[in-house]
Amino acid sequence: MEFAGQTAIVTGTARGFGRAITRRLAWGGARVVAADINVPGAEETVTLVRQDGGEALAVQVDVASAASVEMMVKTALARFGGRVDILVNNAAIWQLLPTEELSEADWDRVVDVNLKGVFLCCRAVIPVMKQQGRGHIVNIASIAARNGGTMAGVHYVASKGGVLAMTKKLGKELGQYGIVVNGLNPGTSQTEMTATWDPTIIEGIIRNTPLGRTVTPEDIAEVVAFLASDAARFVHGETVEVNGGILCD
Repeated sequence: MEFAGQTAIVTGTARGFGRAITRRLAWGGARVVAADINVPGAEETVTLVRQDGGEALAVQVDVASAASVEMMVKTALARFGGRVDILVNNAAIWQLLPTEELSEADWDRVVDVNLKGVFLCCRAVIPVMKQQGRGHIVNIASIAARNGGTMAGVHYVASKGGVLAMTKKLGKELGQYGIVVNGLNPGTSQTEMTATWDPTIIEGIIRNTPLGRTVTPEDIAEVVAFLASDAARFVHGETVEVNGGILCD
């Protein structure tokens, strides 16, 4: 159990990638804070973890709020022995609108959750990880940051591009403290976020993917588990592409 005795915080755990990541880390022995603004969804995830024999706690968080993020971290420290060994920044929202139709409020909300939320969560755990002399941070971005997005507004694409840049900067800044920082770019998945897409779009993506399918939450969870483990102790400041080869570059 590669995460035995470790505490992990995962954001955006009510469904999809976050749920799978939470279950995978708990299966590996981590005590997981399953954080989401959607508390019933996070609690469903925790129920699944407990059914698997793992340990997890549902916590409500709005990652765009510094006060909410700080309370999430305080809860994790109080409940699980004063440590935070792993942070997975997964919480995100998606919106598709032509650029000329985007309001300032649309832009602010997507960027606040997807980009500022990563910053706030990292800022909150860095002092703890520095004191420990170790930690792993994994930031979930998107293939949209590389290819401009198939079905995503410019604010979503920009926010995820910012996550890539932040991952590199944090890698340069935090490595000296034993904090390993990496990112992950998922390809297109068939989750709640893409459920409203025209099926022909998904079909086209599958045709252009060498491995012949979309990414699953479990695919993402396994790569996160690698990046959060000591097996990835010398992988740092990088972003792993998990897209079935659709970019092949």
